[in-house]
Amino acid sequence: MTTIVRAAGAAQFLALVPRMLGYRPTRSLVLIPFAGSRSLGAMRLDLPDHDADVDALAATFVGMVCRLPDADALTAVVYTDEAFGDRMPRAALATALGYRADECGLRLVDALCVGADAWGSYLDVDLPPGGRPIADLGDEPPGAEHLAVADGDQSSGAELDASDPAECEAVDAALRNLADAVDLLCGTDAGAAAADDGARVDPHALSAVCALDDLPTLFEEALTWDAADLPPYDIAVMVWCLARPALRDIALVEWCGGLDAGDEAFDAQLRWEAGEEYPAHLAMHMWGEGERPEPRRLEQALALARRVAASAPEPLRPGPLATCAWLSWALGRSTHAERYAVQACEIEPEHGLAEIVRSFVHAGHLPDWAFRPR
Repeated sequence: MTTIVRAAGAAQFLALVPRMLGYRPTRSLVLIPFAGSRSLGAMRLDLPDHDADVDALAATFVGMVCRLPDADALTAVVYTDEAFGDRMPRAALATALGYRADECGLRLVDALCVGADAWGSYLDVDLPPGGRPIADLGDEPPGAEHLAVADGDQSSGAELDASDPAECEAVDAALRNLADAVDLLCGTDAGAAAADDGARVDPHALSAVCALDDLPTLFEEALTWDAADLPPYDIAVMVWCLARPALRDIALVEWCGGLDAGDEAFDAQLRWEAGEEYPAHLAMHMWGEGERPEPRRLEQALALARRVAASAPEPLRPGPLATCAWLSWALGRSTHAERYAVQACEIEPEHGLAEIVRSFVHAGHLPDWAFRPR
């Protein structure tokens, strides 16, 4: 559903920006593209360092707006901890953005700054010395009340929930039992030796291994689980899968494209391991290309992966953390994506998917579907 909220002026518009983003940005540049008089969303970027090449960065930032096919204008908002003085903070960045927007044929609706002690517009020739009172920004436009604003800034919400030590022990035990069941059912030497010794395998572990026999169905059903109330064996099965890149990638393809995509990804993985090429139309989702995934599915998958990461033994935690990183990136939350990826690399410094996500974030690479209308 499209929400239409009309701001009466710059102060009301600034009061609306946190509701557009869902949080209160700090040390950020926020670009709001427009098609005519209607906004097309909001892009948050880290505020550049003072010694950065603002002309080059402005070209990159405005270029991101140009990727939106309907965008014909933009508003830029700088959020900084700096105080207003004789000159508005970050004026050079605002000027560079204005020049680049003009070169690209985009109308600059406004360029605003919210500082530590005041706010103002870089385009306001009547701006009082020291800016305008921050208190002005408490005047929210009517109709925006239902747009929630989370506590904290853009970094908030990426922390994993504190894990219950008893549950972590249960998950660790479930993983050991799961490994025994896999050895037994797959006929490995370890499984044969255990059978000869008469070792008992937990029936729950055997049941969990049976679920692994149909991975696409498992990954689809996992989206229906209550992430806040998962039995240890459900967590263990997902830890086992997400710690294995081949299985994790099948899950990500499926969570993007549905059960049929998961079936196709599973078959493609087997063929790839036999020496065939992996289908490009499946791989492209990992790079952010192809059909737009359903955000609801990605949100459900992220909630599941967060829960799994919180309860996983540390050596196996990088897989679920990297999964959280990729899902966050796919949802347009690059700040969260990097935090998850960094946590994964702190445990496993050369974790493949985590390093890929970090390279995406550092390069400012966003999924192609982020620039296409729903």
